Amino acid sequence: MRVCHIVPSLEERHGGPSKSVRSLANAHARLGTATALLATQMPVPKTAFQDEAHLAIFPRDFPEWLCPSRELKQHLHSNAYDCIHHHSLWLRTLHYAHTAARHSGVPLIIAPRGMMSEWAYGHHRWKKKLAEIFIHPNTFQAATGWHATSDEEAGDIRRLGFKQPICVAPNGVETPTTTELAHARSHWQEMCPALGQRPIAIFYSRFHRKKRLRELLELWLKQNTGDWLLLLVGLPEEYSVEEIHGWIADARAQKRVAVFDGAGQPPPYAVGSLFILPSHSENFGLVITEAMAAGLPVLTTDTTPWREMEQKHAGWCVAWEDFGPTLATALRTPVSELNTMGSHGHAWVGEYFTWERSGRLLLDFYQRLRHA
Repeated sequence: MRVCHIVPSLEERHGGPSKSVRSLANAHARLGTATALLATQMPVPKTAFQDEAHLAIFPRDFPEWLCPSRELKQHLHSNAYDCIHHHSLWLRTLHYAHTAARHSGVPLIIAPRGMMSEWAYGHHRWKKKLAEIFIHPNTFQAATGWHATSDEEAGDIRRLGFKQPICVAPNGVETPTTTELAHARSHWQEMCPALGQRPIAIFYSRFHRKKRLRELLELWLKQNTGDWLLLLVGLPEEYSVEEIHGWIADARAQKRVAVFDGAGQPPPYAVGSLFILPSHSENFGLVITEAMAAGLPVLTTDTTPWREMEQKHAGWCVAWEDFGPTLATALRTPVSELNTMGSHGHAWVGEYFTWERSGRLLLDFYQRLRHA
């Protein structure tokens, strides 16, 4: 079977899908499937990539933010695939996937990648309605099936009225090696020497209002955080590092909070004792599994698909209204107990959230759709 994965961009600044889609495509290739991974970028990088899947990056045309690409469109109409799997919504690449699948008579699978959650779907709703009409018309109705990364995301798809089959295949996670953790620890302690002297709570994600970054900072400043330091590391999007520095300076909180641009730097999990992500919504939250894989307990909101975390004694998953009191509880928890919770999370994700498992679930789904 020849499988084609399409994602608008593999650039780090676009967050989780740029990493998770690539890992999924490579997992399919390792399972013996002829797999192509197609993306757009401007300018097209000249560096070589080490991927098991066949990776092709096409130049992006104007307007760049919509990810149009005549070369990608031509490629899809000149190459035959047995299944086309598009990741994310609202961009022109989804229209190319739709027309190519229709032309070849093959299944089209759409992975919303969090964009159908109630919060995300309603955010700038008028723009998204225009995209449904003009950017990729009739594509949702034409999908053969959907790929959700959690039961909650599958529920979001059903809530919007779509009846096609859904495969729930969570993201996998690659457990960092001891060497990788040691390198990251050394890197971040050199960047910020205080990290080696105090307990650290880490926020690591895009600097975007969806992540409740500003609200987290306000909660932190209201707490008696003792010796704890809040480390904010992320990819600037709606908020710049300079803007966040301004918030911290205005609150005279330079000794309680540190902020860094995470682009091109190793993940900071190795210096932490607690991971925090208070998002409005997440279809999966890849950084949550990465944090647990690195041995950190997690505090997140119940608008992420991680309620089972508490049953596994790996952290806290609570309503936003309870986030402040739970944060206070987490900061009072002895480090030895936090470490034990981190060990529980590490064991859980290492057993259940693997790319091989997700890859097999989707390959079986493709076959069922092809023969339906």
